[in-house]
Amino acid sequence: MSEEKIRVLVAKPGLDGHDRGAKVVARALRDAGFEVVYTGIRQTPEMIAEAALQEDVDVVGLSILSGAHMTLCPKVVQLLREQGQEDVVVLVGGIIPDEDVEKLRAAGIQGVFGPGTSTQEIVEFIRQAVRERGQG
Repeated sequence: MSEEKIRVLVAKPGLDGHDRGAKVVARALRDAGFEVVYTGIRQTPEMIAEAALQEDVDVVGLSILSGAHMTLCPKVVQLLREQGQEDVVVLVGGIIPDEDVEKLRAAGIQGVFGPGTSTQEIVEFIRQAVRERGQG
């Protein structure tokens, strides 16, 4: 394939210090041929949106286990949109109760992935979402 590489920012918003899952996903995305930027733990929504802008990413993947997803994830989407990054695909993985999934989607999160999701499912979701947006 001669298409341009998909650029993905993987970030851990909030005070959650456990990043093993985020690192596993980041590695799988790299192995699938994506360019991956991992920002590390304890990132604010502002730091994540700024990194997305600076790195010119196609996708922002948020990993959150702390329970603050209903506050932090919509804030990241809002900041991205305020910066003119309307085409950035935003997804979240982690501990997300079923009753919050539709609320997150309504807030602009395109993909929600819980524990046990295969990395291949995430890779395929990203490829499809970027294709649909005409970025990749």
